[in-house]
Amino acid sequence: MLDGVLRKVIDPCLNRVGRSLAAHGVAADVVTLVGLALGLMAAGLIALGWPLVALAVMLASRVADGLDGAVARATATTDFGGYLDITADFLFYGAFPLGFVLWHPEMNGVAGAFLLVSFYVNGASFLGYAILAERHGMETQSRGTKSLYFTGGLLEGTETIAFFAALCLWPALFPMLSLLFGALCFVTASARILLARQVFGGL
Repeated sequence: MLDGVLRKVIDPCLNRVGRSLAAHGVAADVVTLVGLALGLMAAGLIALGWPLVALAVMLASRVADGLDGAVARATATTDFGGYLDITADFLFYGAFPLGFVLWHPEMNGVAGAFLLVSFYVNGASFLGYAILAERHGMETQSRGTKSLYFTGGLLEGTETIAFFAALCLWPALFPMLSLLFGALCFVTASARILLARQVFGGL
């Protein structure tokens, strides 16, 4: 919901840094992999019981996630780069809650499983819509230049990162916050499915 607004604020800064990195020979795919490595490190720190340290590392990983696109725009965007980026994002989104489950499985296991299922369904609705949008020749720049068609929704990247930050700050609230956020993910996926029915036709 907030991604479109946030992009207008942060993109100028990201693009400047991206141009600088590109000028020094840094490849966009390398930045993507660095962001993924930092994200997985944050998940590992959660599993070890260091949520505040994980928060700092997680935020650094998301900066890298924004910079890879900026570097690509300063050099050349590729289909593989977009594919690698979305795959890395989904891996990070799954690994971070898993860290909390591994930290306290008896307390966080059920809520963590529910959250991961909601991510799975939400991700499927997002990628499925992107495939159909590509087939119908649809384009949008509302969330910046992307390799995939990005549909808006109640919960997007900005809200997810804010949610992860809240989990790090108040880890004891993981069960309650995860059940709430997971429910909202199902609402987002349902709304996207209804939109797809309206746009692409269906029963």
